[in-house]
Amino acid sequence: MTMNMSSEEEYKRVKVDCSDSGRHEFIYIMVPTVYTIIFIIGIFGNSLVVIIIYCYMKLKTVASVFLLNLALADLCFLMTLPLWAAYTAMQYRWPFGNCLCKLTSAAATFNLYASVFLLTCLSIDRYLAIVHPMKARLKRTMFIAQITCIIIWLLAALASLPVVIHRGVYVVDATNVTVCAFLYETVNNTTLKVGLGLSKNMLGFLIPFVIILTSYTLIWKTLKKAYQIQKNKPRGDDIFKMIIAIVLFFFFSWIPHQIFTFLDVLIQLGVIEDCSTMDIVDTGMPFTICLAYFNNCLNPVFYGFFGKKFRKYFLQLLKYIPPSVRHSSLTTKMSTLSYRPSENLILSVRKNGELLDIE
Repeated sequence: MTMNMSSEEEYKRVKVDCSDSGRHEFIYIMVPTVYTIIFIIGIFGNSLVVIIIYCYMKLKTVASVFLLNLALADLCFLMTLPLWAAYTAMQYRWPFGNCLCKLTSAAATFNLYASVFLLTCLSIDRYLAIVHPMKARLKRTMFIAQITCIIIWLLAALASLPVVIHRGVYVVDATNVTVCAFLYETVNNTTLKVGLGLSKNMLGFLIPFVIILTSYTLIWKTLKKAYQIQKNKPRGDDIFKMIIAIVLFFFFSWIPHQIFTFLDVLIQLGVIEDCSTMDIVDTGMPFTICLAYFNNCLNPVFYGFFGKKFRKYFLQLLKYIPPSVRHSSLTTKMSTLSYRPSENLILSVRKNGELLDIE
């Protein structure tokens, strides 16, 4: 859907090509319903993650810092989700003002980049912890993890700036409907429009996915070699299935949205001009957004429950056992005197019990 400014009133009036694109009755019902489900599950799950990590686990490890920030980023976005649900249910009519339009749009973009960057850092941290456990001790510190999270939040905020600048409330001339949408002042300037789409493709998916895939592939190879030495096939199969689940969960949750984002770039470039194709893109985009952000909001829970201690503290929380009386960990620390990395690795996996244990 492309927009051209015609005049200024309280909100700028715009002429829209293919004004009926993506406007279907089933979207007005299905998408708000999914948004509501994501909101309820996401608020509950991410709040549990924050409580367990902050109150019970006391932020003692690098991975716990990344997971806490991941949950907080998701909670910031989830707070805006009721507005998007109402906006869609009202047939894309935005009654909440220009400020909330910019804020909620920026929150969605911020969450996209922050979540993907944090997941990438988490995969690198797991790679260092498992493949280079001795060499990484100096690099995997709480201070470095906290600084990394601050940098990620700043980068995500920087990536959200174009949304704050160019997103706003406009009145569609043909239908007199008030919408929250992008408007580019210079009609022929496609650089920014294409740049935003491609940056989402590259920085928000492709580069992080390559890093995540590489990290877990190297973890796979290292664990496979170690399990072959120890001949611990059942346990090894569980770990490998976990690795496959992590990579596939990330890939299939985000790839539909990235494909539709790329198609939108082609529309902005004028490669796609017919209204029927635009209608397919505008109709499918909300559903790809649902899938992508449902993945994002479940990630802290998904990663957290891989940890044995996380599950233990979760059960304590359900039983109303306060953190002050929690039992000491049943797992023991790995000996630092081991001379064989493969044995060292296997002992760590066996004793910690989980590949992604956050303590």
